[in-house]
Amino acid sequence: MGSYFGGMLARAGVNVTLIARPAHVEAIRAGGLFLDTVSFQEHVKIEASTEPSAARGADVILFCVKTTDTESSARSLAPYIAPGAIVVSLQNGVDNAARMREAAGIDALSAVVYIAVAMPEPGHIKHLGRGELVVGELRGSAHLSEPPGSARTQRIASLFSSAGVPCQVSNYIEADLWSKFIRNCAGNAVTAIAQVSYAQAARNPESRELMGRVIAETVAVARASGVQLPDVDLAEMMGFFQSSMGEATSSTAQDLARGKRTEIDTLNGYVNSLGKKFGVATPANFALYALVKLLEEKLVK
Repeated sequence: MGSYFGGMLARAGVNVTLIARPAHVEAIRAGGLFLDTVSFQEHVKIEASTEPSAARGADVILFCVKTTDTESSARSLAPYIAPGAIVVSLQNGVDNAARMREAAGIDALSAVVYIAVAMPEPGHIKHLGRGELVVGELRGSAHLSEPPGSARTQRIASLFSSAGVPCQVSNYIEADLWSKFIRNCAGNAVTAIAQVSYAQAARNPESRELMGRVIAETVAVARASGVQLPDVDLAEMMGFFQSSMGEATSSTAQDLARGKRTEIDTLNGYVNSLGKKFGVATPANFALYALVKLLEEKLVK
């Protein structure tokens, strides 16, 4: 995901440096970043480094690590953030900005990312669908001003829009974060356990019912924690999984297929934890969480 958005910015002429793992960096240095998208295929020239220090002096930092690495990555990055730099959390989950602030004093913008993307091999980004962002200030932020948001949200929206990436500013980013979070909780674990696409999971009557139960529990937890969410149209969400996500697989499914640790602790596991805190029963979320953890034990090397 970070390589896709960084690549789109670089393609538009923005000076971008990707900070990534060695194999990805080596491939990019050798032949550029190959963006294999739904509308074009192109090798993009872009700088790449394995070191957090490469962020030194950057005006904008896109924070795209797995949620399990939020605190450690924030601490590694903090010494190199320039005064006035804008850090944007482009991650799954709903509490990353708060965790970054607590771990390293980083005041990050929150973003909701809608994209289906994968990395078939180092240096190669496969874009499968969508690719838009929503950015906003959390309630209580010192940057929050009158609608629509803040100067830095407007700057980020303008930056991405100029690179052909649709980006909207939200006046209530918490609700937007939770709206996507609900979809992730409903779809990621189910598709990961069964190793099927979103569309397959949404078409099957039994898994569809399970996903509906997860949605209802997650909405209840969000409201108990103070987030004002509208009612969720289950048929509309299942339609979204079939049409917008289609045959794409979730990041959780990709992680398990590659023997990597997933983000389940900050998805269904987080719902289960908040449910205990607020007295909301979350049996469907817990079942998915427990099964993915069991698969992690078996598959993660």
